[in-house]
Amino acid sequence: MQNTSKQYDRVIAICRDLFVKKMLDYGSAWRILRLPSLTDQIFIKAQRIRGLQENAVRKVDEGEVSEFIGIVNYCTMALIQLEKGVVEQPDMDVEAATKLYDEKIAETKQLMLDKNHDYGEAWRDMRVSSLTDLILQKLLRVKQIEDNAGQTLVSEGIDANYQDMINYAVFAMIHLNEE
Repeated sequence: MQNTSKQYDRVIAICRDLFVKKMLDYGSAWRILRLPSLTDQIFIKAQRIRGLQENAVRKVDEGEVSEFIGIVNYCTMALIQLEKGVVEQPDMDVEAATKLYDEKIAETKQLMLDKNHDYGEAWRDMRVSSLTDLILQKLLRVKQIEDNAGQTLVSEGIDANYQDMINYAVFAMIHLNEE
């Protein structure tokens, strides 16, 4: 488990670095996005990964890793939006956004560590394609919850699904780095 924590941190450092650089380029323009828009962005990334895994020919020279990074960052933005709400104009500087990013990732990593303990690192025996499918399944669940105005009868909420998607994407990147 010690190794998992370190591998997780290395992957997140790459994701965080890109998040900060994009904040410097674009500011917090993403703060105007409603949750369904973020969910759709994540869905596009996951669909592209699935396409890359199934198609022999690639017409755009970007691999799965960059899309998994996008999933981590968009899910983190969604978690921030859940907490802070949507705004009409960008309202966060790099420092404030990065602080929230770090908080959401810390909560998500703790969830991973707890589940990883209970499941005995089962993800290590999974294929990257299965992790992709689980992300797509979570996205379909989130879309249904969004269509139900955020209400669930017995299921976990949207936030837990975003956290699971972050963790699956990190696991996939760990696998891809080991190949």
